[in-house]
Amino acid sequence: MGSAGNVDRRPYRDGCRPSARALGGGDCKTVLSRKKKQMTMSGSYRISIALAASCVAAAILPAAASAADKPNLIVILADDMGFSDLGCYGGEIETPHLDALAAGGLRFTQFYNSARCCPTRAALLTGLYPHQAGIGHMVGNDGIASYQGYLNDRCVTLAEAVKSAGYATLAVGKWHVGSAPGQWPLDRGFDRFWGTPSGGGVYFKDTLQIRKEVFFVSGQERIEPPDDLYVTDAFTDRAIEFVDQAVTRGQRPFFLYLAHIAPHWPLQAKPADIDKYRGRYETGWDAVRQRRFERQKQLGIVPPGAALSPRDPQARAWREMADDARRERAYRMAVYAAQIDCIDQNVGRLVAKLKELDQLDNTLILFLSDNGCSAEGGPGGFSRGQPGAPIGTGLSYASAGLEWANVSDTPFRKFKMDTYEGGIATPLVAHWPAGIAARGELRHQPGHIVDLMPTLVDLARATYPAESRGMPVLPAEGRSLAPIFAASDASVSSRILCWEHQGNKAVRQGDWKAVAQGRGEWELYDLTTDRTETRNLAAQHPEKVRDLAALWQGWAERCGVWEWDDLQQHRRNRAKPKNHAKN
Repeated sequence: MGSAGNVDRRPYRDGCRPSARALGGGDCKTVLSRKKKQMTMSGSYRISIALAASCVAAAILPAAASAADKPNLIVILADDMGFSDLGCYGGEIETPHLDALAAGGLRFTQFYNSARCCPTRAALLTGLYPHQAGIGHMVGNDGIASYQGYLNDRCVTLAEAVKSAGYATLAVGKWHVGSAPGQWPLDRGFDRFWGTPSGGGVYFKDTLQIRKEVFFVSGQERIEPPDDLYVTDAFTDRAIEFVDQAVTRGQRPFFLYLAHIAPHWPLQAKPADIDKYRGRYETGWDAVRQRRFERQKQLGIVPPGAALSPRDPQARAWREMADDARRERAYRMAVYAAQIDCIDQNVGRLVAKLKELDQLDNTLILFLSDNGCSAEGGPGGFSRGQPGAPIGTGLSYASAGLEWANVSDTPFRKFKMDTYEGGIATPLVAHWPAGIAARGELRHQPGHIVDLMPTLVDLARATYPAESRGMPVLPAEGRSLAPIFAASDASVSSRILCWEHQGNKAVRQGDWKAVAQGRGEWELYDLTTDRTETRNLAAQHPEKVRDLAALWQGWAERCGVWEWDDLQQHRRNRAKPKNHAKN
């Protein structure tokens, strides 16, 4: 992997973020000089890591690998699915096909995303932190390079990177890293695309009457989705079609990015899938959460001495709920479970197609989620569909609620958009019979979604470019997972991982993690003994807090992160009407 050099085309008039000045970052020349040095050092360090990982990848692949010998690459991304929802991560939802992939491959116990849909997709696709790729928040354009709301010209996508190695590049599902024409998958290296550039929130066609901003695209053309649309099935239909044609017509290895909408709200599922889970959740969230936690300990997902984080303070005990409220809440979770069950059914369909094409053994399948489960709607969830529409149908528009999100994120605290473990920890299943010898093993080494770029580039024997479209490209931030695929005891040196979303901050170095909200106080956790973040050690280790906060600040300056309240003020200023002097 090559470095693009010291590119720092910053969006600030004098080169400094407002928070850099406020927090004593020094004069702007000093800050910029320091950042240039950091970028040079970190870039060369990442290059050396990538070269070492390439040696491991070369050992995994045959030395004389032809294009046909290279592994097919599939990344399947769930949307708003919690850490414990899969059976192989402790859940009671029936996910036999994903469980089978886990039994035939690996599960990661300390893998991270970027806390929300758009930032995670940006990091996954580019190997950069979201702000570096231009999506520091969501898809609105704030007139700032790190918050422009679509992938910028300082990054390349996975499709652009592996295409150089002869791969067919296929995208299906929710894009959400640029909604305007010119920002869609075919503009960023994909050969084929079917899905929605604009986000999710739709399962049935009649839901488009509610979610009017969502539209579907085939290639570069807007299309009318089929009348019998159920989006999880439709995405898999297209994925199977694309894979079949890539293998039988193109006879090339392929990279498939399959980004589901499920199980993101609204709660909408096919009646047969809902019926399967009716009555299963009437024991309530407290009992289900405890059972999941016990199962996680049995599976080794969490260590035997781990503590389950307390029920969220906003959630009432199940026994305190009235009977009619219990029935309604239990039904909501049944619909949510049905949405995940449908994902699993469709994973089974895709795996069956790979077997039919004699491609399964040499296909790397990665399955993960874009963030923790969503607590949007608060306790009880929201209901804002058409009046009288039963929850689960296309004209309903409801969420599962905070209490069930607390269950989905077992054993952690907090939710999507937070930088506690409940917001950023994701399951990661890796299955590749020809390339991963392990069967049913766990990997406890920390990893991050930025690691997918160097991993897939290594395994594809591709080249991460120094420039693209005539512009320099930032060095990828991640590390290849190939050494961890190869050995459970693969030595991984300590690394620094950072997060920011809507003012929620976190930094992890080794097993120490600091978390803060906005300009609030940093909390400190030792993840070796407290993965569920129940014991704040900031008062006992103030020097560690200072060190981690300084690391986060350096990262924020390098990546173009704004303090959330500064960004909000910037947005208010841009929204003010301009006063034009009268002639």
